[in-house]
Amino acid sequence: MKVTVDCLCAEKEFEITKTQKAVICNEIKSEILDADLKRRLQYVLMHKYEQCFKRLKEEWEQKLANNGVKSFPADKDEFAKLVFSQADYKDRSTRDEEAKQI
Repeated sequence: MKVTVDCLCAEKEFEITKTQKAVICNEIKSEILDADLKRRLQYVLMHKYEQCFKRLKEEWEQKLANNGVKSFPADKDEFAKLVFSQADYKDRSTRDEEAKQI
């Protein structure tokens, strides 16, 4: 069984073996296995997104206020786009790379 996830930079395919599938089918009906695994994967990814967004918001609300932003969008995507448009925004890879150079 294969499940494909479209990531930012590439599509990633996850595969479980027949034995792994059989082990999971010991607990989950085989008729709903594909849908159940996709649901679980979606849950994991959305949970990660929610946790990352929470930290982004906590970090950037004060920075945005200091940058003169008077109001923040209620929509999560719009808030994130506002953060990403800031001249002082750096993603994790950039921050890690800069930390290596110090």
